[in-house]
Amino acid sequence: MGRNAMRYGRPALRVRGHGNGAGRPATGVGDSTIGLPRGLIVLLGLAGAVVAVAGLRIFAEILAPVLLALMLTVTASPLGTWLIRRGAPAWVAAAALVGTVYLVLATLGVALAASITRLLALLPQYQSQLADLRADASRALTGLGVDAQRAGDLTGPIQSGAVTDLVQGLLGGLLATASNAFFLLAVLLFLCLDAVSFPARLSRAALQRPEVVGALRSFAGGTRRYLLVSTIFGIIVAVTDTLVLWALDIPLPLLWGLLSFITNYIPNIGFVVGLVPPALLGLLEGGAQLMTTVIGLYCVVNFVIQSVIQPKVVGDAVGLSATASFLSLVFWTWVLGPLGALLAIPLSLLTKGLLVDIDPRTRWIDSLICAGPAGDRRRVARAPVTEPR
Repeated sequence: MGRNAMRYGRPALRVRGHGNGAGRPATGVGDSTIGLPRGLIVLLGLAGAVVAVAGLRIFAEILAPVLLALMLTVTASPLGTWLIRRGAPAWVAAAALVGTVYLVLATLGVALAASITRLLALLPQYQSQLADLRADASRALTGLGVDAQRAGDLTGPIQSGAVTDLVQGLLGGLLATASNAFFLLAVLLFLCLDAVSFPARLSRAALQRPEVVGALRSFAGGTRRYLLVSTIFGIIVAVTDTLVLWALDIPLPLLWGLLSFITNYIPNIGFVVGLVPPALLGLLEGGAQLMTTVIGLYCVVNFVIQSVIQPKVVGDAVGLSATASFLSLVFWTWVLGPLGALLAIPLSLLTKGLLVDIDPRTRWIDSLICAGPAGDRRRVARAPVTEPR
């Protein structure tokens, strides 16, 4: 058959096995290969990745709340497991799990909404400061050779109405997500109900698919470690920022401390987002000197903690290098929008678990994208298979 195939110019497909000598395919996964060029396999894989990413972007409005609900459920699920081990009924564990997650979300939502409402009430007090700032900026541009009309157009956004409209638009955007919030709460309800019995189902599935279950448990453990580390650092940063802003007499220090806590879950550049509002208020309250002081103190505290210390600790905890964490932030924000920035590390851990950890033939990629010794990572990935959570 091989000679006939070559006679007509068609290469024969060869199946290579492990030692059976008869050309029959072996039974192990990955033991048989089809004679496709490696470059073609890579090209087909890239094409499939492009299609998958395009699908994720199309359904981002649905996928982002679902993935957020999954992350919250994975984080809180040890509570249900602990109650089951203490002899609590399944419905009590499920109710406690749902109530805990709902309480955390409600607390953050109410605190954020109340703080933004106070900010809206505070902005009209800065009308005169904004007018002076606009006049100074226009004179500075004119002194640099910009004509008066062009300078007026460039400084037009510097006015009380524009800032108020911006904050109101932000608040309107938060309220517009109320419909998604109902969807998020519904998904959370069903995921929390299933999470109570999910460890037992994983243990049964591990008997036949240990690699798959090990990858899922590795993702769950990495997500919990990441959120634990980020929460601890977030509390430290929030308390420090609040005290600094209170000492500088910046309005609404609790709001900006809460914002620092939330943006701490954004890898590497989260502190920049939390810096902008207090820096602007410092400019309006005390001029350029106070704004410079706020920026300097934020950079000393937040940059050192969030961009130097925390990425190293997070990398050691979850097994992702600093470069992989930053690229994860860029990629998932582009795919899923603002929620993608908050979910960047957990989603990268899930992707790594499903595409790398699940297959022994692809684990060499782990050495390229992860931090820490490869042997330690393999032990972490395999241990949960025999130690169900």
